[in-house]
This record gives sequence, structure tokens and C-alpha cells, in this order.
Amino acid sequence: MPALSKQEKQELISEVLAAYPEEARAEREKHLYVNDPEMESTTKCLTANRKSQPGVMTARGCAYAGSKGVVWGPVKDMVHISHGPVGCGQYSWGTRRNYSTGSTGIDNFVVMQVTSDFQERDIVFGGDKKLEQMIREIKEIFPLAKGITIQSECPIGLIGDDIEAVAKRMSAELNMPIVPVRCEGFRGVSQSLGHHLANDTVRDHVLGTAEPADSTDYDVAIIGDYNIGGDAWASRIILEEMGLRVIAQWSGDGTLNEMQTTHKAKLNLVHCYRSMNYIARHMEEKYGIPWLEYNFFGPTKIEESVRAIAAKFDKKVQDKAEEVIASHKGRMQAVLDKYRPRLEGKKVMLYVGGLRPRHVIGAYEDLGMEIIGTGYEFGHNDDYDRTLKEAGDATLIYDDVTAYELEAFAENMRPDVIGAGVKEKYVFQKMGIPFRQMHSWDYSGPYHGYDGFEIFARDMDMAVNAPAYKLMKAPWKNA
Repeated sequence: MPALSKQEKQELISEVLAAYPEEARAEREKHLYVNDPEMESTTKCLTANRKSQPGVMTARGCAYAGSKGVVWGPVKDMVHISHGPVGCGQYSWGTRRNYSTGSTGIDNFVVMQVTSDFQERDIVFGGDKKLEQMIREIKEIFPLAKGITIQSECPIGLIGDDIEAVAKRMSAELNMPIVPVRCEGFRGVSQSLGHHLANDTVRDHVLGTAEPADSTDYDVAIIGDYNIGGDAWASRIILEEMGLRVIAQWSGDGTLNEMQTTHKAKLNLVHCYRSMNYIARHMEEKYGIPWLEYNFFGPTKIEESVRAIAAKFDKKVQDKAEEVIASHKGRMQAVLDKYRPRLEGKKVMLYVGGLRPRHVIGAYEDLGMEIIGTGYEFGHNDDYDRTLKEAGDATLIYDDVTAYELEAFAENMRPDVIGAGVKEKYVFQKMGIPFRQMHSWDYSGPYHGYDGFEIFARDMDMAVNAPAYKLMKAPWKNA
């Protein structure tokens, strides 16, 4: 079936919206858009970063998820307390595959779930004393931990516990950084505010509090890469081949000291703009460190980004950058020769968070695949402004899409593969549609860098051309 035209997609939006009551229809219409790459800004045609409507099923998380699950949680040599009832910590336990080196429980605490396990008596009498005792026990049990964060859950804010005072007292008593993070889940409209709140606590409690042992003119920091499946490691290989020195990773496989000393970097390389643009802007304003968004998904975008990064440095780095690109040409061509004939013309729908709805478009296009729909769980309008240029003409754009809408769009546009999250995965697989979990690479990865593209291409082929789908039919094939 050929892809729908711009007019047909606009009619599809109207058809899907017709199922809603009038008020809900008027609200949801603001979040759906058929792309026009010539548009300069989405502010007049798309609404983003607004509260989800009660009664509709969306895929968003909360502010706690944005802070603990994204920004702070991957910092490996700190213990991150889920302060509140056990459920939030349990849900966030080891879900994002943030790879990190070290020994669990010794100098690496990423995969551990540490919770204050709030009970009814704590709600009534407050949890400050319990929190203090917990912090002392953490110091005793994990003596090599470099610091502690307090990730507050909803009840903490509702009862008014003063985690800032506890953190200040215990930091002085134990002589270690203890960072209070007011990331109660009810704050904001999604996990996006949790990113911002976490960035602010890094700014206020961590950044610039230590000096590096040495400094060079080629020091860079990777900002907003959480090392999903090893992505940050794949990126480091490229940057180091260019002659740059990566002094910090925020925050996948990252350490407290790296975050403390990043203010000495010569350039911040921002991978996930949505979660870390705040701290990058702060470092530019306070320390004069420029920042650059980069994209290492697929050979085309890798080449563009490598040259853009090299342009910030001297001819030595620029020459090395060209050598890096040339050295991987043959390998990348071999990947394309193998997989592009099997994937050419296949249609893709995306619905993810962070940077992926736009960053992975180039990798799919390298394989000859077409993006027919994309959208963000918790994007802002500046995310969609960046997406306009990456997505093709007439690509369907959907913000905070509901479960009903996404299924209806899939049935009508008939993608060959869908890339979204675990909440959508099994629904579409049971519908007979090939699927890849694009939040954490479906237990695979890395997908970033030259190493990652080879795995990405293999995984897309494995999904689209899986023999299992010959034994079941998508809804439109049953008609």
C-alpha cells in the first residue's frame, strides 16, 4: 500500500478525532499535525508540553521518573534513594539498561534499588528521622559511595518533609555530598520537568565543586547520553579517534567527580537535548563553554556530526575527523549492501521520548526506510521545531498520543515496523505488526556510533523480516 498523501493524513486526523466528545476533540486536535518542512516553527500549528487529558491512556512518566530514572540514576558511584513508598523505586529498578563499569554494591550502585519504604506512620509523623538514619546506614554499608541523592516521591511533597534540611545536616555530619531533589511525581505535566529539576540540583550542589587533575585544549563532555546498551561507549570511540579527550559522561557510566569537573570542558556535546539542554545553557552562561547537539545514529548523521564537532577545534582534529570518516566507509557500505535491499521502502512509525523521534530518522533513511509518523511522549515545541527539518513532507506528527489514536493511525497507515516503548510493544505485536522497543533498544544495542549502526540495521531486519509474522496477520490483512 502506498503512503498516504498529506490530504489523506489530514482526513485521517479528523476521522480519528471524531470518536471524542467535543471538548476532548478540540484539545487533542492541537497535538496532531501533518508535517511541512518549510514551516519555521510549530508554535502556531502544534501544542506540546501540556497536561494529558484525564481518562485517556498515554505513555508518559512523572517528574520522579525524569530525575531518578534518567538524569541522576545512571551516575554510578552515588547511591540514589527513592524516598517514599516502595512502589516508585521498584518500578524504576533497572529498567533502562544504563550500562556501567565497576562492581555492584562496591563502587557501582546503578542497578540497586534503595528505598526508604514509607509506611502509614511515616505519612502521619514525617520521615525526616527515618531518612537521616537511612543515610547513616548507607554510609556504613557502602563506604566507597562518593555521594547520595534523595529522589523525593509524591508523599514527601504532600506532607512537607524538609529533605533539604536533612541533606544539609547529614552532608556536614558525614562529609560527603548529599543532594536533595524535589522531583515529586505530581510536579509538572510529565517526566520532562524531572529532567529540569535534576539539572538544577546538579547546578546548585555539584557542578564546579572540584577541579580536574589536568586540562587540555581537546577536552569535551558528553551531555545527555545515558549509555543505553553502551551508546556512550560507542560515541567515545569516535571522539577519541578524532583526537578529543572525553572528560565526562552525563550521566551513563558517569561519576560524581566527572560532573563536578565538567566546568573545565572546552565543548559540551549534547546528545539528548530535552533532558540536558538546561545544564548546557547554564555552563555556557557561567563558564563560557559552548555546546553543540550531535547525532551519531547512522553513517550520514555521524559524518555530519563528526565534521561539525571537528570544526570547533584546530586543523589537527579536522584532519583526524576526515580520517575517521574514511576509515569506516567500507564497513558502513558493507552494512548497507547487506541490509538495504531487505529494508528498502519499508514504512516506519515512531513514538518515543527524549531525542529518538527525530535523531533516529537518518539511520532509518540510510537503510532506505521511510518515516511516516513520529512523535514525542513529553516533547516541547522546540523539540518539534527541530523535528520539522528531519521528518519528511507529510509525515504525521503526534504529541502525547493516546493509545486509541496510535492504534488507529497504525491501522490506517499500515507501517511495516513500529518503534516505540514497552507499553506499546505487546499491543502491536499481537496485532501482527513488527516492533522494536526504541527506549532501551529491546535488550540489544548499542545503536549509536559506527558500531551501533551495524546492530541497528540487523535488528530492524530481524523485526521486519521475522518469519513469525508470516504466521499471523495484521488487522488490515484480515479484512
